[in-house]
Amino acid sequence: MSVDLSLYRLILDASLIVQLVMLILVLASVFSWMIIVLKWRVLREARRVADEFEERFWSGVDLTHLYDGIRRKTEVSGLEHVFAAGFKEFLRGRKQLRDPAAGVLVTGGTERSMRVAISREGDELESYLNALATVGSTSPYIGLFGTVWGIMHAFMGLSGAQQATLAMVAPGIAEALIATALGLFAAIPAVIAYNSFSSDIDRLVARYDNFAEELATLLQRQVGGRDRDEVEA
Repeated sequence: MSVDLSLYRLILDASLIVQLVMLILVLASVFSWMIIVLKWRVLREARRVADEFEERFWSGVDLTHLYDGIRRKTEVSGLEHVFAAGFKEFLRGRKQLRDPAAGVLVTGGTERSMRVAISREGDELESYLNALATVGSTSPYIGLFGTVWGIMHAFMGLSGAQQATLAMVAPGIAEALIATALGLFAAIPAVIAYNSFSSDIDRLVARYDNFAEELATLLQRQVGGRDRDEVEA
């Protein structure tokens, strides 16, 4: 007796529970790949924006002109957002420089504004990563559930048989193993992408932190220079 063990026939003849498990895993895989493509584009754009902005920032351009150009944009993200948040607070606090303690207040407010901006950028970059982690951690167990159910269903079919043969249980075991394979197919890319994106995001946030410290130091020097000029005058 020949048994059709083609993938299409095994899926079609699988029990309803196993078919549902397969459908869930396929949808989870599609969903995770959508997130992978989206996050890859977002991180690539964030690196590009950071590279271009740092090149302009360290080219010696006037910071006020740089800030005015960023402020006119409809959407600001990444290092531009960090710079705009810090420099806006700096301009606001610079009006109080006649106060002896104003220099500390200005730089302190600038640093706080940039920390908030960095936190928001980090949250934006990490969006949907939890979904990848969920797919990566749960898919193998969902596939295992389909495997167990398929094997159980295959052996239950032997309860009324007088003579058990391999051909009788082969389809049920094969469909069960397909569920396991689909679980791994959904989980492995999600886990790899999650680890890779998490590392990329950590590097970007560290880059934002370093820039914020450099900008705060630069602005603090400007405040200190202005204070000395006023004292000498």
